[in-house]
Amino acid sequence: MRGTMLMTLGLLAAGLGLGGCNDSLKQENALLTEENQALRDELNSRNAALETANLELRDRSLEVSRLRRELDTAGTAAGTPFDNIPGVTGAYGAGTVTATVENDILFDSGKATLKNGAKKALDAVASVLNSSYAGQAIRVFGHTDTDPIKKSGHKSNYHLGFERAYAVREYLITKGVDAKRIALGSFGPNEPRESKEKSRRVEIAVMLQ
Repeated sequence: MRGTMLMTLGLLAAGLGLGGCNDSLKQENALLTEENQALRDELNSRNAALETANLELRDRSLEVSRLRRELDTAGTAAGTPFDNIPGVTGAYGAGTVTATVENDILFDSGKATLKNGAKKALDAVASVLNSSYAGQAIRVFGHTDTDPIKKSGHKSNYHLGFERAYAVREYLITKGVDAKRIALGSFGPNEPRESKEKSRRVEIAVMLQ
């Protein structure tokens, strides 16, 4: 009889213990569910804020592009400091102003040695670079026509374009343009114009930004 009572009390105690454990698990599960929902809400809030920021950034980028186009248009209408130099054409682009020098003024056919007549035009270009655009980065690009190299001794039109750009750079340096400002490049025949004569040219681009 006594053993039966002890067994009954043990079962009741076990039942009470299990009930308490279940209550504890339920409370813990409720807390975890609440915490999970709070984290989801915070994530959704941050995603919404990020989307808003991205939209604002896009709108600002569009506005900057519009203002740059207006600036380029205004600059083109007003002309460039290179416009009055014989044999040189000035033009504004996206963040640049470029002086295009006709090849016939600079070089003989297939050659990369500056002609005497080129120096007058380049003197004027150097003067503008030193006065109107002092300290700004410069890129000198050589262009050629699309005819393959045959007799000039250069390996390709790219080599010829680079040698011509280099000759222009070296002359500008003698006129006081800081060598550290000037980088070189050659497009060779990659950007032809409406005629072979106009395709052969050297472009001196000033970085405005």
